Amino acid sequence: MSLLDIIKGRRSIREFKKKEIPEEVIDKLIDAIIWAPSAGNLQSRFFYFVFDLLTKKKLVRAALDQEFIASAPLSIVGCCDYRISQRYGNRGKELYTIQDVAVSIQNLMLTAYEQGLGSAWVGAFREEDVREILNIPPHLRPVVIVPIGYPNEEPLPPNRVSRDKAIKIV
Repeated sequence: MSLLDIIKGRRSIREFKKKEIPEEVIDKLIDAIIWAPSAGNLQSRFFYFVFDLLTKKKLVRAALDQEFIASAPLSIVGCCDYRISQRYGNRGKELYTIQDVAVSIQNLMLTAYEQGLGSAWVGAFREEDVREILNIPPHLRPVVIVPIGYPNEEPLPPNRVSRDKAIKIV
């Protein structure tokens, strides 16, 4: 499968099979995160890999009752690491850290799909609740939850805007 095939084939998955993810696949997901580019190569991101069912159920409540978070064998919480602001100031804190997490999650989701896994980007959650559930320190900010597992659904491709509405050649 080419990279473009992976990009076009990946879907948001919210129904998962009750099947564990092998350790060697988890290692690939970790590598995908770690090898993502970052602002100034400061790698201003941190990730919680949540396998514990009780913790995932607490995340469901924090995420406005999105039950599929607990049904996935793994849910990952991506956090910005605000220590970057020492080098890049406010722009680093408010933008670069989020970009660092986002590009890492993109790598993660594409690698997951390549490995036969499904995932979904969850941004709707009560941040302070997630912080408390995972005992997240003050220099980290949770910005995304990504449930991952073997898909138990095959969503159709979503519509995309036309090229002329998305791109301007200069």
